[in-house]
Amino acid sequence: MAKSTAENTFLRLKTVLDVLTEGVWSGDALNAGQVLAESTARVPFNDHEAELLSGGIPRGHKTLTTATAKLVKAGWLVKGRSGWTITEDGMRATVAFPDAVSFASALDAGTPVPADTPVPTAPAGFVRPVSAAAATLEVPAKDDAKPAKKAPARKTPAKKAAAAVGKAAKAIEDAVEPVVNAVKKKSPAKDGAAPAATEPFEGPDVETHPQPEAVAVAGDFNTILGAPENWAPQYDEAQMEFDFLDQLWKKSAELPAGYYTFKIALNRSWAENYGAFGAFDGPNHELHHAGGTVTIRYNHATRDITIN
Repeated sequence: MAKSTAENTFLRLKTVLDVLTEGVWSGDALNAGQVLAESTARVPFNDHEAELLSGGIPRGHKTLTTATAKLVKAGWLVKGRSGWTITEDGMRATVAFPDAVSFASALDAGTPVPADTPVPTAPAGFVRPVSAAAATLEVPAKDDAKPAKKAPARKTPAKKAAAAVGKAAKAIEDAVEPVVNAVKKKSPAKDGAAPAATEPFEGPDVETHPQPEAVAVAGDFNTILGAPENWAPQYDEAQMEFDFLDQLWKKSAELPAGYYTFKIALNRSWAENYGAFGAFDGPNHELHHAGGTVTIRYNHATRDITIN
């Protein structure tokens, strides 16, 4: 049975740490593209994830790149201009949470790595594994004889997706950098909540509900966010970010204390918009804000809005 996008994504997140740990053992410096390519090669895309989005980016690769912000938030991964670096806690997490369920639960709940978990060391005779990503790509065999011309081999959708991973890594990294920077400023969740008792992969696949191309928070505070005018959903400053794992559109902002109103507008226009209680073209949402950071979340499946 094919694994869901949610389960695959958590498996790949753990594989990101495994690949970086192997790099520490072997002394190899790997860039983000290599790490992501290796992770997606070891945990192949299902059919849904292999679909290419605009720009030739596999859906599963975009999901993974966005989700790596969770590793940063947990303190297990550091993203810098020189590349990605795994922390000691990140290496210890691969030991403390060895399977997909425990790893996903710990990451989502903000569970710290137990203090007595050792930093893993390379096994005796360790040799860095042959890259699964490199093996996925088709490389013509050398032949001493003059090769006959052949029609290029047709790649399967999965191989096309794998080949696009390295090319897409830089573009997606640039796109999600603001998300990574935001979570770096926040400490891991410490609400005392216990990990979920049920497996985190129960329920429908995380991307079964169609999503709009863009979602904006359009209201009377857009100019505070840097937009040229208020109530204008076409500007970048009004756009929300989509969390592939939570299936929620989110917008966090620093707002002065005050009373604000807004609506949710789709695809940078007013053609489809939702107001209070998720009503189409309904009354404005109201926000009585005490000042500071506010996060607005929109669930396109239910049209629900939450604010905190």
